[in-house]
Amino acid sequence: MDGKLRIKISIADRVYPLTVEPSQEEGLRSASKKIDAMIKQFEENYAVRDKQDVLAMCALQFASQVEQKQIDNAIDGEETIDRIKKLNSLLDQYLEK
Repeated sequence: MDGKLRIKISIADRVYPLTVEPSQEEGLRSASKKIDAMIKQFEENYAVRDKQDVLAMCALQFASQVEQKQIDNAIDGEETIDRIKKLNSLLDQYLEK
């Protein structure tokens, strides 16, 4: 357990003991707070009877955000590659003169 921290994270009124790298602690604590806030929001806005349903909705929400960022980054990457190709073409034309 060299340099690792033992922390407890609470999600949906359950405590989860974890052993993590010190660099991960802040991110995990922040994520658990966001999950709990989202749970509260879902419970207030929808007639949810089961915590598992709320947790599934949270998982779907976070997963869709990650997927959308990957899609957006892929589109941005393609646009960047197209711009670089155009710049290379312009440079080639300039250097040939």
